[in-house]
Amino acid sequence: MSKAFTKEDAQPEEQPPRPLPSVLPPGAQNYLTPDGADRFKAELDALLKTGRFDERIQELRRILDSAVVVAPPSEDEDVVRFGAKVKVRLPDGSTARYRIVGVDETDVARGWISWVTPVAKALLSAGVGDVVRVAVPSGKKELEILDVGYER
Repeated sequence: MSKAFTKEDAQPEEQPPRPLPSVLPPGAQNYLTPDGADRFKAELDALLKTGRFDERIQELRRILDSAVVVAPPSEDEDVVRFGAKVKVRLPDGSTARYRIVGVDETDVARGWISWVTPVAKALLSAGVGDVVRVAVPSGKKELEILDVGYER
């Protein structure tokens, strides 16, 4: 067979980068706090200037293109909503601090938990003084809400 009819000399086609998977449940909104959106935009701008880290640039664009930025509530600031900083008393009497953020903002070391986690779901809509029950792998535990605040 003549080489004229084969693809041996053809250059391989470049494949477009495949989208990174989202950690959001299907159909869920991609909520971000205002400062989270600002941090992602600043990181994206810096990466675009250097022209490196194409995967991270792609991920930041995905996050920001799908983001729904949720401002802190203007009233009922003692009720836990998205973006809240919550101080709780644990069953052993110690305290913990959480901030309820978007799935892309999660930072366990800082106590920033995604709004889709069991702890965040239990805290949402509760207020100071309420005790909420959270299902965890070791069973159920109760958390007493001591304080609620928001970043402005």
